[in-house]
Parts: sequence; structure tokens; C-alpha cells
Amino acid sequence: MDEVRIRDDYIKLGQALKLSGLVESGVDAKFAIQNGQVQVNGKIETQRGKKLIDNDEVCFEGNCFVIRSKG
Repeated sequence: MDEVRIRDDYIKLGQALKLSGLVESGVDAKFAIQNGQVQVNGKIETQRGKKLIDNDEVCFEGNCFVIRSKG
């Protein structure tokens, strides 16, 4: 599974999707999240500002990644 490494204790869901390369822009992330296409830890997440922490797993269109923080 791919990893997205972050420098802080958390990253917001929309930012993580951009950083992972699964979406091209914040607008794309916003619509994917609002439309219920993104899962966090196996559950549909509709909050773009959802804070992701170490070991959270995100899936979008069959692609998944896990958050890794410096913490």
C-alpha cells in the first residue's frame, strides 16, 4: 500500500488526496469527498477538513494509501 508522509501530526483529507496524486486539485478533492467517493478507515467520509493522523487509511476509486506522520 502506498504511503503519504506528513511532517505534522495531522493532514486534512482534501490535502492528503492532492498530496497522494489521486486528484489534481482541491476542487477535484472537494467534489470527490462531497459525492461520497472517499473512504477513511473503511467508512465513507464527507468532510473535506477531516483530520487524518498516523496510520489512517484513505481509499478513492480503488486506490488506497496510509498516512505516516513523523510523530
